[in-house]
Amino acid sequence: MGLLLPLLLALLSCLIGGLYLLGVFRRHRPGEPPLDKGLIPWLGHVLEFSRNAFKFIEMKKQKHGDVFTVLLGGCYITFLQDPLSLGAFVKESREKLDFRPFAKQLVQRVFGYVSGEHDHTFLRATSNKNLQGEGLKVLSQAMMDNLQNLMSREIGSAADESSWKEDGLFMYSYNILFRASYLTLYGNASPKSEEGEEKAKEKDRAESEALFKEFRKFDQLFPKLAYGVLSPRERLEAKTLRELICNTLSVQKMKMKNEISGWIWDMHQYREENGMKESMINRYMLALLWASQGNTGPASFWLLLFLMKHPEAMRAVKEEIDKVLKESGQEVRRGGPSINLTFEMLKETPILDSALEETLRLCVAPVITRVVLQDMTLKMADGREYIIRKGDRLAMFPYSAVHIDPEIHPDPHSFKYDRFLNPDGSKKTDFYKNGQKVKFHSMPWGSGVSMCAGRFFASSEIKQLVFLVLAYFEIELKNPEEKIPEFDFSRWGMGTMHPNREVQFRYRPTF
Repeated sequence: MGLLLPLLLALLSCLIGGLYLLGVFRRHRPGEPPLDKGLIPWLGHVLEFSRNAFKFIEMKKQKHGDVFTVLLGGCYITFLQDPLSLGAFVKESREKLDFRPFAKQLVQRVFGYVSGEHDHTFLRATSNKNLQGEGLKVLSQAMMDNLQNLMSREIGSAADESSWKEDGLFMYSYNILFRASYLTLYGNASPKSEEGEEKAKEKDRAESEALFKEFRKFDQLFPKLAYGVLSPRERLEAKTLRELICNTLSVQKMKMKNEISGWIWDMHQYREENGMKESMINRYMLALLWASQGNTGPASFWLLLFLMKHPEAMRAVKEEIDKVLKESGQEVRRGGPSINLTFEMLKETPILDSALEETLRLCVAPVITRVVLQDMTLKMADGREYIIRKGDRLAMFPYSAVHIDPEIHPDPHSFKYDRFLNPDGSKKTDFYKNGQKVKFHSMPWGSGVSMCAGRFFASSEIKQLVFLVLAYFEIELKNPEEKIPEFDFSRWGMGTMHPNREVQFRYRPTF
């Protein structure tokens, strides 16, 4: 009996501790947002959320209002869905709200990469240097060269046949943009080692095609990886794909490449100089590949699809492209030189810019998350205040809070290519709700200190692809009456949405 009592107390203590970790004892306190834990301890609503985050958030908003706390996989997350109060989230000090702990956990779960203490600071610095200003200008030219390499044979064969060719629009867009951007960032085969420039280009085409196939498989598993709900078979598949891709992106192979971007090279050098293992550097290269390429290809698909479904938008964008080419002294003609779409030319496309921003409003849906580092008070625009606990997370879902709010964006589910243009052709930035100007009227790139560092390069590469496709080809849907596909619901919260089915289109040269 003397030994039994301590043993029973120890077991009871473990049981109580386990129940605490599962969230069984959490109770709503005065001043806190409504609390909704769900029926399953620890898991809470995570399965429901991972199936369709948009539907889940809208349902909870109708039930609880525009601020509520839910349990998702052991984390208590408070969603802020009032468009006029988002500044309280974006502008809060990093001492209270910080996205880095969440980001660190995510990249370790998905890519197997363990973040260093100063990773984000260095990422921000090198991104500002290489993905903006003069650095962006260099990348844009390299991107143009790689797009021309990947599209050259296609353009030539189409010109020879002068007949319609058919393809799936999603895979066409995603494939070309991914491969060109991969070669731009991670380098090209050396003409010296491949015995000539043409053989080096052939190797680039073949290697990037093989990598895209593996990346696409990995990307399809990404939502389940992020939520941690993989089956054993899927977990094994994800591990195998990660190793294959990391091998392609390995440090040793990178050192054999030419024209590696400053962005990638700086990242690699920083980690190597700080003694990081080569295998871990390779995993970080995969994380950068997904971060830079997981959203742009799908976005280009939606933009091309919307243009084909809206003839007035297609006409306006093509007229702008023709004008820019003419002013640069270039024209598309059989046997003529390839288009040289310069960085300066990309600045002269306000209509294409608006069409792209409208596409991102309609099709990009991230969940923006911060970890709460200390107890804090969330102050709403209408004067309400809520207490948020240390250790919880604060999140917002701009797609439903802002992007499809009918007062901010009238007829919000319709594609209006000129929605972000003023009558004089300048960029429109004034949007209102309840008579108040909405500062954060479109948030496809995130917000504040966690805003996508590569957004300028991402926008540039999407525009480059669309510009070249529309300059070189006449494009149309195989079935003009085909409806725009629904979203793949599993991608809510991940960034750019994917379609739930492929769309067939056809194209032929404009000359």
